[in-house]
Amino acid sequence: MARFDRRGLPLSTSSDLAAGRYRDGIDLLLSAWPGAAEALEEAIAADPGFALAHAARARLHAVRAEPAQARARIAAAAEAAARRGTERERSHVDVLSLAISGQAARALERALAHAEAWPRDVLILSLPLGAFGLFAFSGMADHDQARVDLCERHARHFEADDWWFLTYRGWAHAENGAVGLGRDLTQRAFDLRGANANAVHALSHAMFEGGAGEEAERLIGGWLPGYDRTGTLHGHIAWHAALAALERGDAERALAIYAAHVQPSASAGMAVNVVSDTASLLWRLKAYGHRVPAGLWEAAASYAAPAFPQAGSAFIDVHMALLAAGTGDKAALEQRVAALTQMVEAGTLAAGPVVPAICRAALAFAEEDYAACARILEPVAAEVVRIGGSGAQREVVEDMLILALMRSGEAARAHALLDRRLHRRPSPRDTRWFSLLTA
Repeated sequence: MARFDRRGLPLSTSSDLAAGRYRDGIDLLLSAWPGAAEALEEAIAADPGFALAHAARARLHAVRAEPAQARARIAAAAEAAARRGTERERSHVDVLSLAISGQAARALERALAHAEAWPRDVLILSLPLGAFGLFAFSGMADHDQARVDLCERHARHFEADDWWFLTYRGWAHAENGAVGLGRDLTQRAFDLRGANANAVHALSHAMFEGGAGEEAERLIGGWLPGYDRTGTLHGHIAWHAALAALERGDAERALAIYAAHVQPSASAGMAVNVVSDTASLLWRLKAYGHRVPAGLWEAAASYAAPAFPQAGSAFIDVHMALLAAGTGDKAALEQRVAALTQMVEAGTLAAGPVVPAICRAALAFAEEDYAACARILEPVAAEVVRIGGSGAQREVVEDMLILALMRSGEAARAHALLDRRLHRRPSPRDTRWFSLLTA
């Protein structure tokens, strides 16, 4: 008797237990919920030759930044798929293998082709999506639109109550400017499956983009206690609440959330989240004029240095620059800028010259050379999207430019930027800044 995944695709296993635990593991993986590793290990124990269970375990290792384990698991998946996998399963493993081995451009190309043939193979369809997906980190300037296009192209293949698809379709729309539609879709996803960290995350983004920060705080405050601290998004979802508190001007509340959930010693999240969340929140606190307690910058930098010692990942490079500037490590920042500049000249940095420009601007801002900061950032402001991540994460760069203009006496240019942002996304912080400029 054939076994199937949650969306009706056949599975090459003769074990009911393996198929059932695989379905559970995929649900947990796609909802960023604890227990996925255990479920997938049970699937593999029930059928050691089950290729897709090995592949999903490899994906989970990759998410957790465990590259050696991910490579070993995907190799086992490839061997198993060659023995008794279907065409879909072999393609599935091949795509994941490319992603795990760092061949991002080829992985994106193959993932899109795979989705055309098997759109309901959601582990592969998920790879181009999200803030850290293959589209976001491709260096494309239009990756927000590309995610929407991908979701809409395949929407007909999913039921109206598919919580996973609703989550990512909604997030894609909210990030691309259709905030109302995005919020409606992500709310439906959350209503269907509350034990879904990705849905809460997407809904928080939609609320942020809609200027509903206090609603996001309430949502997260009520939901987060039920999400185990080992969950990969625990610290990052808490970061959203801290960001909303800071937008209200409540630095004390933001710092309390930071201490309890976000700082490296408190978070079990992915390194990319821990580094970006700590760097951007501390930077915002300092830039907005609040005191950062002693030791926080240094603790964040100490965590980040061994996690990302080399330049070349645009999103991380920007946040490593914020940490270096915040701790006064000018030598480390200049070394990273030099490496990034070489990559730009060699054509090997997908996001291009905007990355070293942001890093140089961060140093100028930290040294209070606001005119230089603005001079560096203004010409590349439209290209910041190329670093990937989300609008909420990238906004730290826009804040830097607005504050640099305000503090260097360029009130008219700061006013124009704030006016556009207030029309797009009203916030109490921007309203305060706008009042300062128009007083």
